[in-house]
Amino acid sequence: MSRGGRDKEREEAERRCIVTGDVAPKAGLLRFVLGPDGMIYPDLAEKLPGRGIWVTSERAVLEKAASKGLFSRAARSQVQLPEGFIDMVDAGLAHRVVELISLSRKAGDAVCGFEKVKDWLAEGRAKVLFQASDGSDRGKGKLWTPPGGRWFGCLTASELGLAFGRDRAIHGALAAGGLTPRVIREAARLAGLRKQDGGQTAMKDTKTA
Repeated sequence: MSRGGRDKEREEAERRCIVTGDVAPKAGLLRFVLGPDGMIYPDLAEKLPGRGIWVTSERAVLEKAASKGLFSRAARSQVQLPEGFIDMVDAGLAHRVVELISLSRKAGDAVCGFEKVKDWLAEGRAKVLFQASDGSDRGKGKLWTPPGGRWFGCLTASELGLAFGRDRAIHGALAAGGLTPRVIREAARLAGLRKQDGGQTAMKDTKTA
């Protein structure tokens, strides 16, 4: 039971961030493990063996964990971080989001392009709106977050384009169901990590579709 008296669902499992000390749902944290070579590795799929080390998915928090030796403290041993550690985490999260959107597209649950996305929004089919962080604000302002839906601006035009087999894409939409809940979870973590990049990278709503 939770402290509020209701049963916790499996997906609401919580972990403690080694930096902030806050206990929060796993969906908002990143898991790391200590490898046999003494290196700390991101376990974005949360499947690697070993005791997990959890950090809130925010760049400033991750930077503090890396610079203050908090991974060593959590592992209770001297550890090393791979070169370009934070960029590695960022790239890994972006790859997961792109791959999931690509799979949704192949299943017929995602479209891109202004007109197609606008049609899905008008028809009430779209439940998640993606807009490239480096796209024109004027163009992006012509579309809207689906009522009761979600919006993300954590991918660049090149990354969003990759998900749809294009060089670039500014607008993308996902229908409810299918892989959409997983897309939301991974995009929320990426948005948290990128929210200091200067663009609109945070999400307006992170509830499960």
